[in-house]
Amino acid sequence: MNNQATLELDMDYFVEEFSHCFTGECRVKMLPLLYKISQIITDSANLANALSIILGIMQQHLKMERGIVTLYDMPAENIFIHDSFGLTEEEQKRGVYTLGEGITGKVVETGKAIIARRVQDHPDFSDRTEAQRSSKAKSAFFCVPIMRARKVLGTIAAERVYMNQRLLKQDVELLTMIATMIAPVVELYLIENIDKVRLENENRRLKHALKERFKPTNIIGNSKPMQEVYELIHKVASTKATVLILGESGVGKELVANAIHYNSPNAEAPFITSNCAALPENLAESELFGHEKGSFTGALSMHKGCFEQADGGTIFLDEVGELSLTVQAKLLRVLQNRTFERVGGSKPVKIDVRIIAATNRNLAEMVEQGTFREDLYYRLHVFPITVPPLRERGSDVIALADHFVSTFSEENAKSIKRISTPALNMLMSYHWPGNVRELENVMERAVILSDDDVVHSYNLPPSLQTSKESGTAFGLTLEDKVRAVEYEMIVEALKNTNGHMGEAAEELGLTRRMLGVRMERYGISYKSFRGTQNSDD
Repeated sequence: MNNQATLELDMDYFVEEFSHCFTGECRVKMLPLLYKISQIITDSANLANALSIILGIMQQHLKMERGIVTLYDMPAENIFIHDSFGLTEEEQKRGVYTLGEGITGKVVETGKAIIARRVQDHPDFSDRTEAQRSSKAKSAFFCVPIMRARKVLGTIAAERVYMNQRLLKQDVELLTMIATMIAPVVELYLIENIDKVRLENENRRLKHALKERFKPTNIIGNSKPMQEVYELIHKVASTKATVLILGESGVGKELVANAIHYNSPNAEAPFITSNCAALPENLAESELFGHEKGSFTGALSMHKGCFEQADGGTIFLDEVGELSLTVQAKLLRVLQNRTFERVGGSKPVKIDVRIIAATNRNLAEMVEQGTFREDLYYRLHVFPITVPPLRERGSDVIALADHFVSTFSEENAKSIKRISTPALNMLMSYHWPGNVRELENVMERAVILSDDDVVHSYNLPPSLQTSKESGTAFGLTLEDKVRAVEYEMIVEALKNTNGHMGEAAEELGLTRRMLGVRMERYGISYKSFRGTQNSDD
């Protein structure tokens, strides 16, 4: 006989056994009922079967108006209704609580039952489901925890009108006992279902976030030079071609390498980065290709190098122009045959790896000078991508600056909302020899120095504060800084008032004549802030 048939027979038995308890206040024969519940739980270990019996008992024999079973999603700190009676589907969907919220949230948080003799008068009552709008005014509500090894897994709650408070106490004790009985089944359900689904979803989310982070469209900037880079990334990502990324220091070559790998068919495979400039010449070969145990002093065990670690995926060789001629020869063999020997070894190691290299040096010139192998250069130069310097990227400077301000504001618990116009002018006029990396450092400093919700020109380093932008040869003297602040305040006031000198003067606490004198000193014209308006002030 299957579990469903057993369940139906048991329910028929219960109906017959308690048919004389018309008022729903008969509790003297609950022992056989509890025994049957324990049997079903033991035989099936199925939460749905167990809850079907429990909610049926609550509704038919205990005469409850509503019965609710919630489960606690511990990692997300959410409590949700898993099964119920007396609630519509819409009401059940609304029954989601945070830890400590409402009666249900308090029970999960404390692990202690709560009895509300008049539910609508209880201070923790929240009516998240909105079911109480049609509830009887004198309904009592109680909620007991489902616990296993002092860990709260969920709750069982019930609502009913009680004329006999002793009966209310008995029902609380009864459901507490039932909650204890089903706790192992609930725990098993959470492990097999909710936790499993969450781990799968979280794993999928993290992989998706990682892939999204390095999508070409997520590299900040929409300038024409960067659009050309995005197109090249899109074309080469789906292939296994060797890529050589060229560009000045700080332009974001590693970001491009990441974009290629994480948009390739091997996105799930390893992505190993090696900074060739940071490898001492005597250790470079070992770090890249590994070594055998005892191959040199200190080689206490076999070590897999970066190429072996990247097997099946991608290796990114940053600053490849810094490798010695000896290591270049071994790298050439890997490019040709995809095989190498570990240091101190004689057995070839075969790998399947994609190679992406990057350099800020002119490899063609190095070939002419004899410091870089010509054959290696041509092996690497299969698909070159040149990342433009920041000074050639136009308005990307502003987009990047805004991004860094947002990032560093959050890190430093500040609420900086914008960059002032004079500061933007300075950022756009600067030549950025250190490229994106320099801009990032400049904006981090500016966020730290800002005393309000704006990054001002005087928050930028002196190297950016040129006479062209501030109207004075800016130095480190007090007078120079006062003039820079004055210039910025005038520009901001005119911008805020759309170039109306009277309103700007009032905002600055100056007369119109005094404002005009200072504007003349800095070469500022109100017409620059008028937009399409032509009226005179």
